[in-house]
Amino acid sequence: MTMLKGSWGNKLLALSGAILLLSCSKQPTIIQSGSLVLEVNDQLQTRVSSPDAKPFVSDFQSSEYLESDKKSIDLFSLDSYSFSSVSGKPGSGTAHLFTGSKDGISKSLTITSYEDLPDLLSTKVSYTNNSKKDIEVTAWVNNAYQILSQNDMPPFWAFQGSSSGERADWIKPIEDEYYQQNYMGMNSSDYGGGIPVTDIWRTDAGLMVGHLSLTPELVSLPTELKKYESTVSVGVSRELGNHNYLKPGETLETLETFVGIHSGDYFNGLQKYASLMQAKGMETAPSQPAAYEPIWCAWGYERNFTLDEVVGTLPKVKELGIKWAVLDDGFQQAEGDWHTNKNKFPKGDTQMKQVVDKIHSHGLKAKLWWAPLAADPGSKLLTENPEMRLYLADWSPQYITWWDSYYLAPTNPKTIKHTKDVVNLFMHDWGFDGLKLDGQHMNAVAPDHNPASEIDDPELAPKQLPQFFKTIYEEALSIKSDAVVENCPCGTCMSYFNMPYMNQAVSSDPMSSWQIRHKGKTYKALVANTAYYGDHVELSDGGDDFASSFGVGAVLGTKFTWPKDNPTAGASYLLTPEREQEWKKWFGLYNEKMISKEQYLGFLYDIGYDKPETHLIQKGDTLFYAFYDESWEGQIELRGLDQATYTVHDYFNDKIIGKVESAKPTIDVKFEDFLLIEVYPQ
Repeated sequence: MTMLKGSWGNKLLALSGAILLLSCSKQPTIIQSGSLVLEVNDQLQTRVSSPDAKPFVSDFQSSEYLESDKKSIDLFSLDSYSFSSVSGKPGSGTAHLFTGSKDGISKSLTITSYEDLPDLLSTKVSYTNNSKKDIEVTAWVNNAYQILSQNDMPPFWAFQGSSSGERADWIKPIEDEYYQQNYMGMNSSDYGGGIPVTDIWRTDAGLMVGHLSLTPELVSLPTELKKYESTVSVGVSRELGNHNYLKPGETLETLETFVGIHSGDYFNGLQKYASLMQAKGMETAPSQPAAYEPIWCAWGYERNFTLDEVVGTLPKVKELGIKWAVLDDGFQQAEGDWHTNKNKFPKGDTQMKQVVDKIHSHGLKAKLWWAPLAADPGSKLLTENPEMRLYLADWSPQYITWWDSYYLAPTNPKTIKHTKDVVNLFMHDWGFDGLKLDGQHMNAVAPDHNPASEIDDPELAPKQLPQFFKTIYEEALSIKSDAVVENCPCGTCMSYFNMPYMNQAVSSDPMSSWQIRHKGKTYKALVANTAYYGDHVELSDGGDDFASSFGVGAVLGTKFTWPKDNPTAGASYLLTPEREQEWKKWFGLYNEKMISKEQYLGFLYDIGYDKPETHLIQKGDTLFYAFYDESWEGQIELRGLDQATYTVHDYFNDKIIGKVESAKPTIDVKFEDFLLIEVYPQ
């Protein structure tokens, strides 16, 4: 619903279609979408608020403006206002058009609300130079807000969907002095991309901003809390470079961006964002039942694995109730040359097919590691096809530091054909059932200046990168309709635009158990029907924290070695008798409960402010709660109960710990690290 107020409010509501009004009124125009209220004043400044939350901002702010080297170009005088109905994608709604002028520049601000997408407003701005001289413009900024603290502790929590070499947490408390640029392009030779949303929340509500393009865009979403201040700044900006000029008669158009609000934590905000993007046409991949089955990966033996080690471990994999065996890095001749390495496979590709047959003979599915878009400098592929490389503006090739490789240009026809041939080799000729696409470099590419890439604009390379992964996904499923395609961008926040073209997300080299849990909550907000894999348990706290994956509904995985380690491996992942007993229990519970397939109720608990940290999954009339804390003794609240009396069962220790009433859903407990309970009606 859209609410219009101000001096012309009643007149507007009495008319239909687009209305042009010139007014010197000082009263702001009010636009409402669900609980989100946006006011626009006579200088085209805005103020966001909600009747369901404490104040977000202190006053009107210049939320959309231009920047030059010397100043911000804002405070445009309102010339006209009109509104009209809109239909089509992403649905029916109302577009509100404000025009203003300043110093020879006219500004057009369009704010759109959609009937079926409450609590969100989209923003589109254009600026036209009506003067007779060039005007320097170094950047545009949309949806810039300074969000007030409400004296919570910490004052804010934030989700920031960018990627960087630090492999930092995606959500974190914002306190003291803080700045993060959140650039969505390449941040270093290997890193870039992500989810183009910044979400700031307090105990009462959250506010989020981002862009609504259906392709990756080279924008930033900076988040800043300045020293000695109590407001955190957010926005969406695009740097245009120094000495960039808007010529007379030229128009600069911004991307479509948005502002949204929500209750609870960022899960609710990301769900709203995903709903809007899907309504605009963003695809989602259907779930694949095999993607929820537990995984063993041979990476415990690392690159110097032997076939005897891999094949010799398969009986133990089967015994533990694991369903997948993954052959990892080290089988290939080189990155780019993906046929078998004769040192490991003396019989060549025929021997790889025999390994896959051996995996299948144990009743297991086979998945193969692969680093698409990477090719080594001395590879046969690049020796014969140097024009397949992505080239930067200075005509140097883009390097992938992690793999000591070059980027292949994703739009180059030869790259696309090579990629299809590789998928066919892996899945048709060798018989693998799934692919593990690996490498942080997959998340983004730099603008490509190689004419062989057949693009008119270098920036089309990062924009069209998702289509490269669509090619892989569709090729894999054309060979095996039940193929599992895992996208593992090594510690980075996966590009939202790559997500439609995989059916298994992964925590992707987590730095902690905390990352396993909050990455799981993130993916379940954006792609609720897609399997989320918690990665090798050996990467969790203590190397054995299955509970963090289990409780958030993640697929369990391990890279254990047995009966001994590879002597050249960097660490020991040996499955000792003690570990075997523990591993067998966890995988047994996983296969029994299979809650990874069920509905994750992330909206009921705030991962930042609720203590202890809580996650909830519903399976039929049974609710599976997971609580995490280093040491907890006290009361926990069981939200989401809708029947009278429930039994509380600690299923990990297999004991009844009490009963609760929906009218008083609390119980006293004591635990260290985790508590996993199932609650079912009597």
